[in-house]
Amino acid sequence: MPDGRADAPPDAPARQRSDGRVHLRAGPVGGGGSTRILDLAESGPSRLRFPRGEGALEAVLVNTAGGVACGDAFTITLDLAAGADLVLTTTAAEKIYRSDGPVSRIENRVLLAERARLAWLPQETILFDRARVQRRFEADLSEGAALLAVEIVAFGRAARGERIHAGLFSDSWRVRRAGRLVYADSLVLDGPISDLLDRPAIGGSARACATVLDVSEGAEGHLEAARTLLEEAAAPGIEAAASAWNGHLVVRALADGVGPLRSLVARFLAGYRDRPMPRVWQS
Repeated sequence: MPDGRADAPPDAPARQRSDGRVHLRAGPVGGGGSTRILDLAESGPSRLRFPRGEGALEAVLVNTAGGVACGDAFTITLDLAAGADLVLTTTAAEKIYRSDGPVSRIENRVLLAERARLAWLPQETILFDRARVQRRFEADLSEGAALLAVEIVAFGRAARGERIHAGLFSDSWRVRRAGRLVYADSLVLDGPISDLLDRPAIGGSARACATVLDVSEGAEGHLEAARTLLEEAAAPGIEAAASAWNGHLVVRALADGVGPLRSLVARFLAGYRDRPMPRVWQS
């Protein structure tokens, strides 16, 4: 994986950077029983913890480095066997700190076998001024598999009136079902990100955004229910809408600040999934 040095100015000091990797293989045990860990590998500052609970296996991602900066690299790989049911979340918001040039890279790769279910529910990502990060999410679903994924991004800390005067945020999503690309989305904000978000055609002065993606059988049929849930969770300063096509459903939202947006997403997901959010979201 590239270390980002090609993006750094010639006089940028060389640093020892974080390289965090997690690989989890999980599946049901005992002829369709509860989902269990089949294989787990961890390296660098990345760790998975598994709170005990009922229902799906819950995995909580921990970054012991405390954040991402200056060419750090993080990779998560999930391989779910047929019939597996997994919820992945994070202990807290992930912070992307300022960089003097190198680009940090976050790679998330998901493989779902037949009837496997994954709820990808990390807490929000917070970008600081001069943060530089490229993030990629790739998922390969077999027929009958189900993916529900959410990402929330805050551009600066609104409570402190922070603005991102310079930075790079590149976010790419690619989802394939039975080998065929069914969802592709790319967002690149490069330069004075807060100024770019002030433009009506880009962010309308938003300081946080969210995406919820449901790729599952019958997802399109949940459109009216999703719109009703969004109306019930509506709050001042947030614009949110849902659409469905090509076998999936997408919710997008823009907000003045990440706090109200996080609350809206949590309320929406709890209703949409008909189950409470992971406990770390409620702390």
